[in-house]
Amino acid sequence: MNTLVLATAEQEAEFSLKFPNRAYIHTTTPEELAVWLPQAHLVFDFLLHEQPERLAQYNELGRGEKLIVFCNAATVQLAALAAAHGPVNFHLCGVNALPTFFNREILEVSVLREESKREVDKACVFLATLYELVEDRVGMVTPRVICMIINEACYTLQEGTATKEDIDLGMKLGTNYPFGPFEWANRIGVKHVYELLAAVYEDTKDERYKICPLLKTKYLKGEEF
Repeated sequence: MNTLVLATAEQEAEFSLKFPNRAYIHTTTPEELAVWLPQAHLVFDFLLHEQPERLAQYNELGRGEKLIVFCNAATVQLAALAAAHGPVNFHLCGVNALPTFFNREILEVSVLREESKREVDKACVFLATLYELVEDRVGMVTPRVICMIINEACYTLQEGTATKEDIDLGMKLGTNYPFGPFEWANRIGVKHVYELLAAVYEDTKDERYKICPLLKTKYLKGEEF
């Protein structure tokens, strides 16, 4: 499968770590995409959620139902993306592409349409990766859970119940997680954690995802924990 990757340098680096033996073309501009897209079978567009107007380019220049486009769906529902910027005449799929989440043994994948599940399976066989299908919802599964844990940890730190170091250590010892919530927040990026929680709260209005003021302050100041 001819593969295109639209990504920042950091995202491309994580892609190449996940698929070190797969050839692909890294494109960064609409002009480059227009050249390579008619030949592509598989696209990983890590920026589509921020540049949804590109859906029209995939419709016009892509290979129709033979084209599979994976986008970063951590903060967006595919159905909402298609409703606002469609129609979609190709296989639109989502992956959990938050920093540190893409380069893992199992890809977390969602699909816009049921018939795309077979195409996802073919693509993942080609890429030699395991995958897990999840519901097409804002936050997917893993990002929603991890970011909620980070948010709760922020409330605990804000209230002075425990130190940042104690919270991180307690999480690792108590749950066998690889990182504590603040370590994880810094690895993912406070900006990404904040934006995911904001998107999930907007979608659900569930108080569990209401952003802690401490986390908001870190986000506004561009600070890590």
